[in-house]
Amino acid sequence: MSPALHGPMSKAQYLRSELASEFRRECVGGFWYGLHGESGEEDGTSRAHAGIAGNILFRLHGVSRSLGYEVFISQFKLHLPASNCFFYPDVAVYAHQSAEEYYGTEPCFLAEIISERSREMDHFIKYPAYTSILSLQIYLIAEQTERRVYVYSREDGEWVLAEYVGHGEIPLPCLNTAITLAEIYDGVL
Repeated sequence: MSPALHGPMSKAQYLRSELASEFRRECVGGFWYGLHGESGEEDGTSRAHAGIAGNILFRLHGVSRSLGYEVFISQFKLHLPASNCFFYPDVAVYAHQSAEEYYGTEPCFLAEIISERSREMDHFIKYPAYTSILSLQIYLIAEQTERRVYVYSREDGEWVLAEYVGHGEIPLPCLNTAITLAEIYDGVL
């Protein structure tokens, strides 16, 4: 299901209004759409979604920090300046500290936990936006109803898709480590 788009608005208008908003909103090309909680609806984050995001964050936090990187969960925005887009990735690792207080711009790793509501956005809107980021090396999409992960990785300037089902180890070269499906789904599936 595609979200309703509203707008357009400038970067400054979006950032100013986002601080006062009762719900989180992503922005694509100046047009915003509400995430969970828009119009009083229940927050759509499931226990599985939160568990998977927490597991990825837990696994990557220490290694990211040891490299001088910052790692964030879904409350910190990603800004793509060239396309005036703002997203809230479920997990993001930034290789360089952002000078901005409310968003980062140069991630090396991004993860989204997919749901029926977000499937279209994560594969068809966020994929081209995320893979346009020069610093990004890995875009990981994790299912929350089965042990299945889609990993887009940059190899020799091209994006390559690998699918992991059930078990496996996913290399994360930008962090000099790997993450397993057992770690991603620990206590969830």
